[in-house]
Amino acid sequence: MDYIITTEQLTKKYKNFTSVNDVSLHIRKSSIYGFLGPNGAGKSTTMKMLLGLTAPTKGSFIIDGKHFPENRLAILKEIGSFIEAPSFYANLTGRENLDIIRRILGLPKNTVEDALELVGLTEFGDRLAKKYSLGMKQRLGLAGALLGRPPILILDEPTNGLDPSGIHEIRNLVKSLPALYDCTVLISSHMLSEIQLIADDIGVLNHGRLLFEGSLDDLQRNALQAGFSADNLEDMFLSMIDKDNAARKQRAQL
Repeated sequence: MDYIITTEQLTKKYKNFTSVNDVSLHIRKSSIYGFLGPNGAGKSTTMKMLLGLTAPTKGSFIIDGKHFPENRLAILKEIGSFIEAPSFYANLTGRENLDIIRRILGLPKNTVEDALELVGLTEFGDRLAKKYSLGMKQRLGLAGALLGRPPILILDEPTNGLDPSGIHEIRNLVKSLPALYDCTVLISSHMLSEIQLIADDIGVLNHGRLLFEGSLDDLQRNALQAGFSADNLEDMFLSMIDKDNAARKQRAQL
C-alpha cells in the first residue's frame, strides 16, 4: 500500500492530560482521509503535530518519505493547511492577502491567480477581505492552503459556520482536488454526512485513541458485526463512540 502519511504511536501529553494517545495513522496517497471524533478527541492536536506546530511527547511520523523532526522544513513545504478560522488583513484585498503568503513561501506570482481560480474567487480577488462573506473567507483560507498546489492538504473543519450552500461548495471543491492535481487530503469535520460523501478512508478518534481506521465499507462491516445500525456514517460513528465511552466508564468504576 502506498501511504503518504504514517504515524507510529503518536502521543501528546499536557501535564496530567493525554490529548493524543498512541495514534498510528495510515493515509493513502491521492486519497481523502476523513478524521473524525467528538470535541476534545485530539484531532486538531494530531494535525498540529503533523504541521510541526506542537511537538509530540512520544512517537514518530513520516510524510512523503520524510521523517520528522529531521526533515521538518522539507515536510512543511509539501503541506497546505487550513487550521481553525483563517485570519486575514481586513484592509487588504483577497488577492493581496494571498500574495503575502505567496512571498513568505517563495512561490511564483502566478500561484495566486491559480489558487483564486481553484476556489472560485477570481472575480472577487480585488474585494477587501473585510467585505467577504463567511463563505468567501473560508474559500480564501482554502486558497491560501492551495497556493502552489501542495501534494498534501490538512484541513481542520473547513466548513465550520457555513450555510448549506457554502458547505456544498466547499465539499465539492475538496472532493475534486485529488483528481484535479493528484493531492492527498486529511480533513476533520463534524459534518459527518459531508465526510460520507467525499472520504475514501476514515479514522475515528475518541479521548485521544484511534478506535477505527479503514474504508467506509470496512466501517459498515464492523458496525454490522457489532450489531450497530450501519445505515449512515453518523449512526456508525455515534454507536462506536458510545460503546467506547461506556467501556471507559466501566473500567473507571473497577
